[in-house]
Amino acid sequence: MSDRLIFLLALFSVTGSGLIAGLFFAFSSFMVTALSRIPNEQGINAMQSINATILNPTFGALFTGTALTSIVLAVLSVLRWGEPGSVYLLAAGLLYLTGFIVTMAFNVPLNDALAAVDPASSAGSEVWSAYLSKWTAWNHVRTVTSIGAMILFVFALRHIP
Repeated sequence: MSDRLIFLLALFSVTGSGLIAGLFFAFSSFMVTALSRIPNEQGINAMQSINATILNPTFGALFTGTALTSIVLAVLSVLRWGEPGSVYLLAAGLLYLTGFIVTMAFNVPLNDALAAVDPASSAGSEVWSAYLSKWTAWNHVRTVTSIGAMILFVFALRHIP
C-alpha cells in the first residue's frame, strides 16, 4: 500500500478520533452532570432521546469508519514494521479500538437498558442512578482512549512520507 494512501487513512483516523474524543469529552465534562441535575424523568427522557438520535448515518460512518481505518492501519503497521510511524499507527489503532470495544461492551448495553425503562417509574429512577455512574465511568475510558489515539495518529502523520 502506498505511503500516500496510508497518510490519507491516518488523516481520516486523526480527524475521526478527534471528533469522537470531543463528543465523549463533552459527555464526561458536563453533559451527564447537567442531566443528573434535572428531575430523573426529564434526565432519562433526554438521554433516551440522545441515544436514539445519535444512531444516524453520519455518526455511524465516523465512529465505525474510524474503527475500520484503525484496524487497517494497525495491520499495516505490523506488516510495515520498522517503517517511519509504524509504532504510532499500531498504538493509535489499538487505543481507538479499545474505546470502540468499551462502547460496544459497556455503554451500548447500558443505553439499551435505559431505553427499556419508563422514565416515570421507580424502576426508571433506579436504572438512571446506576446508569449515571457506570455509563460515565466507561465514557471516561472512551474519552481517554480517543484522545490518546488522536495524539498518536498525529505523531504517525509526522513520520509518514
